[in-house]
Amino acid sequence: MILGAKTAGTLALDAFVSNDVVVYCFLDDDTALRGQEVHTVSVMGATDDEQFLKLLGKQCEVFVATDDTASRRSLTKLLKDTYKLAPVNAIHRAATVSEYAWLGHGNYVGAGAVVGPSAHVSNHCRLEARAVVEPGAQVADFVSIGAGAIIGAGAVLEEGAFIGAGVVVPGTVRIGKNARVGAGSVVVGDVPDKATVFGNPAKTV
Repeated sequence: MILGAKTAGTLALDAFVSNDVVVYCFLDDDTALRGQEVHTVSVMGATDDEQFLKLLGKQCEVFVATDDTASRRSLTKLLKDTYKLAPVNAIHRAATVSEYAWLGHGNYVGAGAVVGPSAHVSNHCRLEARAVVEPGAQVADFVSIGAGAIIGAGAVLEEGAFIGAGVVVPGTVRIGKNARVGAGSVVVGDVPDKATVFGNPAKTV
């Protein structure tokens, strides 16, 4: 079961289908989507619909695929507190995850993404298509890494950090909590918590 039927949900569905995993349904809070199908999978209710959530842990697993971090946090807390469940990972068959890497729960790893040995990806992160997390990099909870971004060996991304598409983060760099790095940027120094940086070299905006 996938919570969220928009872009993130579609990507998660693709990841599951690539591994021959059957997706039972989507749940989404957008009433306009109810009764619709996303690539042959029906949107059947709201994300807090007990009629469907009561199936979790007994007949099916769950993945949280809402597009914004606040919603992912809220739904993850609901699943943990009410249903004592952690969401599963959605790892595309075309991704490469080292058997020596460490992954938590509820992560999305897109097609062509690479997670190197000794890399540590915590919980509820998004690694878009062709993103690379090099050996020894540390990625905290709820981090988003855009398509084609490269996180260097030993780099540290703190909780809630957002890394845009095509960003390069060298291995000596720390990206602070809830910081944002604009697409295509090359980061040459640490980024403070909550800062937004952009450019080559990346500067505060």
